[in-house]
Amino acid sequence: MPHAEIAFWVVALLVLLALLFDFMNGFHDAANSIATVVSTGVLKPQQAVLFAAFFNVVAVAFFQLKVAATIGKGIVIPGVVDQHVVFGALIGAIAWNAITWWWGIPSSSSHALIGGIAGAVLAKAGPSALVAAGIWKTVAFIVVSPLLGYVFGSLLMVAVAWICRDKSPLRIDRWFRRLQLLSAGLYSLGHGGNDAQKTIGLIWMLLIASGMVAAGEASPPTWVIVACYIAIGMGTMFGGWRIVKTMGQRITKLKPVGGFCAETGGAMTLFLATAMGVPVSTTHTITGAIVGVGSVQRAAAVRWGVAGSIIWAWIFTIPAAALMAGGCYWLSLLLF
Repeated sequence: MPHAEIAFWVVALLVLLALLFDFMNGFHDAANSIATVVSTGVLKPQQAVLFAAFFNVVAVAFFQLKVAATIGKGIVIPGVVDQHVVFGALIGAIAWNAITWWWGIPSSSSHALIGGIAGAVLAKAGPSALVAAGIWKTVAFIVVSPLLGYVFGSLLMVAVAWICRDKSPLRIDRWFRRLQLLSAGLYSLGHGGNDAQKTIGLIWMLLIASGMVAAGEASPPTWVIVACYIAIGMGTMFGGWRIVKTMGQRITKLKPVGGFCAETGGAMTLFLATAMGVPVSTTHTITGAIVGVGSVQRAAAVRWGVAGSIIWAWIFTIPAAALMAGGCYWLSLLLF
């Protein structure tokens, strides 16, 4: 078999593996989009996943590919990425996602992928091959995105409490059951817009490395964009039910007004980060917003022990995925 043909089939298999990761991203992070709207009883779980999946896919029409550009060209210096690096990054990220899904821990698929890329690149070429600005921007938003979610969620909760101070609880509940459909749609739009682009960026990186796409191209092929948005939407449709309970009820008990404020605060953070080209964690963002809403009600409303265990998962995600990816990089050299 000619070398070019072997390279083509290796690239094709890695693209399929990347789309599997994208599907798992939607599956794993579905809870971020639907946990609040399910836990408040506004939508049934089956309705919620279809609702979220629809907005995940239509996000393709709303956002520029700035996050994809960060992943594809802003994390690793040119010429380092090859099929072995991409294989290691994907397997490391998928393995960490599977472990955290099994234990019901809402970790970040985004940071699992970043950790996977970094780990595989470190195994191949060392730290000098990483673009420091891109890595540090992503790492900084591990702290910034939940803080923004917290601030936006809590400020919205305060504003709503003031605006609705003379209204009856029954009337407020009825209003916000309807408004939560809007906030859930916005959050799902932000989820699809930021998360699908991470896989687009990885496939773009692979196609450039294999010579199938010129490095100077301003955007990836259209088929890559469409396939990634559909894959994340399909993953969301299947849902991640183990994590819904943690996000929707174990951190704090939410009512429709709280769900609206948390989702809207999270959506504002995601829209801002995507416009800046920063690959952020939707998990971190919505968790911060939920904690912000809960703490406005009263500090005791937040189960800080649960929130603390989630934060530990955030801290370990990048190094754990990097370690797995480094091992998978060396495995790839033996296999291929």
